Amino acid sequence: MNLASQSGEAGCSQLLFANFNQDNTSLAVGTKSGYKFFSLSSVDKLEQIYECTDTEDVCIVERLFSSSLVAIVSLKAPRKLKVCHFKKGTEICNYSYSNTILSVKLNRQRLIVCLEESLYIHNIRDMKVLHTIRETPPNPSGLCALSISNDNCYLAYPGSATIGEVQVFDTVNLRAANMIPAHDSPLAALAFDASGTKLATASEKVSVFFWNRHPHAVIRKCDVVICSLAFSMEGLYLSASSNTETVHIFKLETQREKPQEEPTTWTGYFGKVLMASTTYLPSQVTEMFTQGRAFATVRLPFSGHKNICALAIIQKIPRLLVAAADGYLYLYNLDPQEGGECTLMKQHKLDGSAEPANEILEQTAHDRPLVAQTYSAAMAKGYSEDQGAVGGAGVEDDINALHLDEENEQPPLILETD
Repeated sequence: MNLASQSGEAGCSQLLFANFNQDNTSLAVGTKSGYKFFSLSSVDKLEQIYECTDTEDVCIVERLFSSSLVAIVSLKAPRKLKVCHFKKGTEICNYSYSNTILSVKLNRQRLIVCLEESLYIHNIRDMKVLHTIRETPPNPSGLCALSISNDNCYLAYPGSATIGEVQVFDTVNLRAANMIPAHDSPLAALAFDASGTKLATASEKVSVFFWNRHPHAVIRKCDVVICSLAFSMEGLYLSASSNTETVHIFKLETQREKPQEEPTTWTGYFGKVLMASTTYLPSQVTEMFTQGRAFATVRLPFSGHKNICALAIIQKIPRLLVAAADGYLYLYNLDPQEGGECTLMKQHKLDGSAEPANEILEQTAHDRPLVAQTYSAAMAKGYSEDQGAVGGAGVEDDINALHLDEENEQPPLILETD
């Protein structure tokens, strides 16, 4: 999630970006002075895995699972993507695009680069551009979601700038899969579950839907702005954070598939109409939410800050993690049986410094407000009108010796150059 300070005053946070990796085992942080990775294996300590200080103003930094592959964008060159092996400190390749890079998504097969009105699909194994989706509706926030499943490798992005249509694209076969008419108002958030069979969407008017074979309304319309949606890895929970102090966690109850019955209500009829549009999400079960009611809630010690949430198992206990634009990571315990209000267990400064124990539960607000920065006016060199994305192999001398196989998360990357 892109974040930037509201002013240049001394004491403001250096934080520009924060995001969790695909399986929520590490946290990437971009700052004015570089980027860092933290391990999420412990509640009591935020262990720094790596720090890079040779790239300033890092506004996007995405790590591929637990590998050493990292994609980086800087505010100083917002149209340029660098792909690096961070443990070796080497640049694998770089590409320049026709406009500012707004977001980057990775899985084991594809790398997605999202511009305001186009998306580039790269092959993760050689970084070549496989396909370009051009003339998409204006998407100034770079909203998109990429499933991490090898079997259901889908990309979701807004199909309209005025209503909440979701375009779903098959990134393996490189073809449009479907269009889901999700909301009446524009989209605010998208998230796939780990299997790629479920999709959560939220509109700017904050009706949140869960999509499988039927849409299920989760949150009724209210005056908040959704910041992020996130499934737990096993797909049992969905969290929704906003610009308020409350994070909602919804529980999916798995039931056996029942014979289809004729709908008796408008909501049921709506579900039947949309079922044909969501058959690209195969499932053997039906997931149901408790309508309009959260299984668990979190009360954050702030409101108004952009944030991104994740659900993870840390030290054998379900936790909700919230990385916020105030420069902190908050960790809460989730009771998987009772739900209810979650307990704040720890908060860590995202600059890696220690947090005094007596301040953990006392801070109710921070005087470091941050908001998303608009940097679409920034310029970068190296663009070709014909190609749209220009680049290739970088400074890696022995590319065939590059292995990104930490914890067996990623096979070796092989680049082919002319």
